[in-house]
Amino acid sequence: MTSRTLRRRLYHGDIDGGRHDRCETSDFDALSEPLLADGHYDYSKHNEGTSLVDSLDEQRRKEYLHWTLVFSNVIAQWAQWLANIVLSSGSLLARIVPFMSGTQNGANNLLPPVILSPLQEARLKYLKQRLSAPFDGTCSDHQDALRQLWRLAYPDRQVPALKSEAWKDMGWQGSDPSTDFRGGGFISLENLIFFAKTYPEAFQNLLYKRDGDRSEWEYPFAVAGINISFMLVQMLDLQSGNPSKLAGKRFLQMLSYDDMAFDDLFCVAFKMLDVQWVAKRASYMEFNEVLKSMRSQLEREMALEDVSSVKDLPAYNLLRI
Repeated sequence: MTSRTLRRRLYHGDIDGGRHDRCETSDFDALSEPLLADGHYDYSKHNEGTSLVDSLDEQRRKEYLHWTLVFSNVIAQWAQWLANIVLSSGSLLARIVPFMSGTQNGANNLLPPVILSPLQEARLKYLKQRLSAPFDGTCSDHQDALRQLWRLAYPDRQVPALKSEAWKDMGWQGSDPSTDFRGGGFISLENLIFFAKTYPEAFQNLLYKRDGDRSEWEYPFAVAGINISFMLVQMLDLQSGNPSKLAGKRFLQMLSYDDMAFDDLFCVAFKMLDVQWVAKRASYMEFNEVLKSMRSQLEREMALEDVSSVKDLPAYNLLRI
C-alpha cells in the first residue's frame, strides 16, 4: 500500500472535517536594499599608500559584489516567472509547489488571477455556456433529458408523464419536476444524468439510500442534486471572469485534465454529502447544515498539494465503494 493511499484512508476517518497538516512554501524574498550603496567606482580617489595590488583587489571585490547583485536580481525575476508558469499550468511541478501564497495564507484568501491556457479557456467558456442555460419545461430536449434520467434510474419501470406523482419516487418535491430546478438550471439535470451513466452503482446506492442506517425523514434525492450543482457554482466562483479563491483556481487546473471536471466533481460532492449525512445521523431539516459541512470538506481536499484533477481527490475513492 502506498503512503498516498494510506493518507487518503486516514483522511476519511475524520468525516466531520478534521484538520490536516500541509507543507507551507514561503514566497521568494526579494532584496530590500542593494548590496552596494553606489555601483560606480572612482579610481582617482585612492589613498597615497595604496598599492597597485590593493587597488586591483578592491576593484575585483566591488566588481564581484556588483555582479552578485545583478545575478540575484536575475534569479528573483526567473523565480517570479516560474511561479506564474506553475500557477497557469497543469504540470507535475504545479503539484509539487502549488499556489505558494495560497498555502501560506489559507485556502480562502484572495489570490492573483490565473493565466489560462487555450485549452482551459475553451473548456471554461463551454462550461459557462452550460451554466447560463435555464431549465425549460416546454423545451423538447429538456423533456427528453428528464425521460432519460428516469430510464437510467428505473430501467425496469415505464417512463411516466411529465406531470405525475411517480416523479416523487426520485426525490422531486412535486408531480412536476420542472418546478424544482429554479436556480439550478439545466446543468443540474445534466449532472444527474452524467452521474447515472458514469458511476451507475454509486448513483443507484444514493437513489435507493442503501448505505448506512438511514433517517426516517430522508433528503429528496433529485432536489439534493440540484442544490449540489448550485453550491458548486458558488464555491468555484464560476460566474466571475477569473476565480479569486483557491478552490476556483484549482478547478481551472482540473479543466486541463478533464473537460467534464465539473460533472465529475458533482458526483464526488454528492457522495460526500451522503457519507456525512449517514455519519451525522441527519434528517431532512438538517440538510443545509450537512451541505455546508460537505462544502468545507471539499474545499479542504481541493487545497491539498497533490491534487491536480478530480480523480486525485481523496473523496473520489468513495465513488468506488
